[in-house]
Parts: sequence; structure tokens; C-alpha cells
Amino acid sequence: MAKHIIKMPDVGEGIVEAEIVEWEVKVGDFVKEDDVLAAVMTDKATVEIPSPVTGTIVALSGELGEMTAVGAEIVAIEVDGKSLSDDDKPDSPLADLSIDANQDSAEIVVETVKREEAEEVERVSAPAVQPALSVAPQSSNMKPNASASYGLPRAVGEKPLASPSVRRRAREAGIRLDYVRGSGPAGRILHDDLEAYIAGSVPSMGGVPVAPSNLHSQARHEVEEYKVIGLRRKISERMQDAKSRIPHISYVEAVDVTDLEVLRAHMNETRKEGEPKLTILPFIMRAMVLSLADNPKLSAHFDDQQNVVRQFAACHIGMAAQTDAGLMVPVIRHAEARSVKDLALESKRLADAARDGTITRDELSGSTITLSSLGALGGIVSTPVINSPEVAIVGVNKIQIQPVHRDGAFVPRQIMNLSSSFDHRIIDGWDAAVFIQKIKSLLEYPATLFID
Repeated sequence: MAKHIIKMPDVGEGIVEAEIVEWEVKVGDFVKEDDVLAAVMTDKATVEIPSPVTGTIVALSGELGEMTAVGAEIVAIEVDGKSLSDDDKPDSPLADLSIDANQDSAEIVVETVKREEAEEVERVSAPAVQPALSVAPQSSNMKPNASASYGLPRAVGEKPLASPSVRRRAREAGIRLDYVRGSGPAGRILHDDLEAYIAGSVPSMGGVPVAPSNLHSQARHEVEEYKVIGLRRKISERMQDAKSRIPHISYVEAVDVTDLEVLRAHMNETRKEGEPKLTILPFIMRAMVLSLADNPKLSAHFDDQQNVVRQFAACHIGMAAQTDAGLMVPVIRHAEARSVKDLALESKRLADAARDGTITRDELSGSTITLSSLGALGGIVSTPVINSPEVAIVGVNKIQIQPVHRDGAFVPRQIMNLSSSFDHRIIDGWDAAVFIQKIKSLLEYPATLFID
């Protein structure tokens, strides 16, 4: 028997270290060639490391969240035959792992390197433990194991945490991960959890809990800790950097979108087959394009290392999108050359690609200004963080019916706030106000959106 040493691969030009975000194996596990051993993340990508050999894991180096230098030994596998390292195998699957590092640092760029079948992008963050819920099985071809447990309590609709290989194993076994207990960090479902579920060796948790009869029995004292790693850590670092370096100025304005909503409803009712159903966002994007034509300094990047502002004639709108993997910013390129319907089609395409993990690096980079919206959860006011090195971000809040005084009487109108942030080093308060007031005027008189 001999040992095969696997080293941290070089996953991109200039990358000197990578973060271990997932171990798929443990010491003593038997692995086959091409089995996934670990997932590592750099500033540019998340990459799965496959095993180039068949054998038994005898050593693992590195903890979750730990930064490991390229070339450092991370896995030792006991195999038959002569001892080899990754450097000795020119045909190793790791040889093909390379990421273009010539990338705009303004964007959060995430790419999951796919194997032969498409894998669902793994979540790297989870909310705090919720009160216990009784989860009702949904109609599906997947079968719950009657003798096994439901997972740890999750909010309704919340997806369970699991790696791509665990999800693949669950699909092969016809198991819904909603019903599987997760014993890993933040309730992550491990291979052992899934196998125990399939074997029916986990105590059932499917019953409805009996309500406690007094306050003392209702009190909760659990404290859950989990490491901030992977994409969540990258988002954290970028947000901290943006807030610490950029002096934000916020500007909030109420917009009467009653007439715009009438127009939008009419366009949806009369749309042709194949045309997209319109939300309010493509109309706002169109208003941003027209306002930027009069206020071009807001479609810009500020390089505060060289004290250089790059002002763009093009309008590439970043569209902040929440996904299971975290916040991503797909980019709608050349919005200035698109119609409202075209903006809607491209927005939907990019949002779907971000959520299912098929979005590319190019589609996540190069925005010149960002639009952020939480839809119906948008609240009354928000304070969006600028997507550095951009100098402006427009935030959309929810639409509410409010009384508005018109022609001597109060009438119900649909009002929506725009909460926007600007880099005060480059954008003065006057410029911010002029930009938003132009958007307000265009949205309140929606016919002007279609006049060049």
C-alpha cells in the first residue's frame, strides 16, 4: 500500500490561497476515482476537488473556513501501488481547474464548476434556529422515509443545507432533503445523515409537539454557532469594505406610481404570446437610463487608489438578486439600448440563471450602477450599500395605498419610495436629488418613458 498526496490546486492566475468551505469525506472513508473530496473557494470561484484515485482517506489537513496555500497538502489517500502526488499526475482532473483572475473587483463573482450533471448550488449561510414546526409532506415523486426523522426545524419554504454530492445522492435515492436531520454546522446535512435516514435508523420527529403549559417550559436556551465561510464571508468582506471606505449619502423620495400601475396592468393583459409579464422593475430601469442621459456622472466607477473616475456612456445595470447561495448581482448590459419588454426578458433570464447556478462570470461583472429591490418585502425605507467601485445604487421599496391631497380632496393613490445611496466623494447631494427627481417625474408620467 502507498499514499497518494493531493495538494491545494492552483485555481487561477495570481491566486495564492483558497478557503476550504466543505469536506465531503472524513478519515477512514473509502473513495473512488472522481468522488468529490472537498469544495474550496477563492475570490473568483467555488471549485470541487475530485479524487484522482481509488483508496482510503488517511489524513485531512485544514478546517472549514481556513485559508490554505496553493500547493499545500490537504488530503492523503492510501492506494495500491507506488506513492504519487498530484504533481506526478499530468492527467489529474485538477489540471483543468483554472479561473480567469482578470476580473472587475466591483462584482461578487461566483462560479460553480460543474461536473457531468448539473448540480444545485450549495447554500453557505443559514438563519438562526427557528421555533419548531411540523412540516407537512408535499406532493412529489420523492418519498419520505416513514421510520426516519424530519430535519431540524426550518422556516416554511427554506431549503435545507447540503453539498451538491449529498443532493445528488438524495435524488438517486428518491429522498426529499426537507425531511432529513442535519447534524453539521448550521444544520447542514452530511452524507452520514442522509445514509442514516435512508436506512431508517433515525428516531422519528414527525409528530406534532405538545404545547407547553407554562412560560418556563416555553423558554429556549439553545445557542447555535457556525462559521461565516464561503460566499457569505466574501459578501461580508465586501460590505464592510464598502461601508468603511465610501461616505454614503442617502436620499429618499416618494413616487406616485398609480398611473404607471394602470399602464403596467394593461400591458400585461394585452401582451402577446411569448412576451414577458412585466413587473415594475423594467420601468424603473428605463427611467434610470433616461435620467442618466441627463446625469451621466452617476454611471461611473471611482478608483480611490488612483483617484480616477471612469464615467461610462453605456448603462450596465446591476440587478441585486437574492439566491440560495447568497447575494448576487447579475448585469443587464447596455440597458440604454433596450426596450421595457427587452429589459424584462433579460432580467428574468439573468435572475433564473443566478438562482439555478448557471450564470457565468461575465454576467456577474461590469455593472456601472445597481438597482436593488426586495419586492413586496421592500419596507418603507432602506439604506442600500453601494456596489463598489460604483458611485450610486437605487433602492426600491414596496408600493402602498396612501391618502394624497389632490384637487381639494384626499384620494387613494399607490405610493412607492425610492431609497438610494450615493458616494459623497464624487456625487453631491444636489446631483443625487436631480437624478432621483428625474426618475420620479418619468414614473409619475409613464408615457414619457417611451419618448426618446
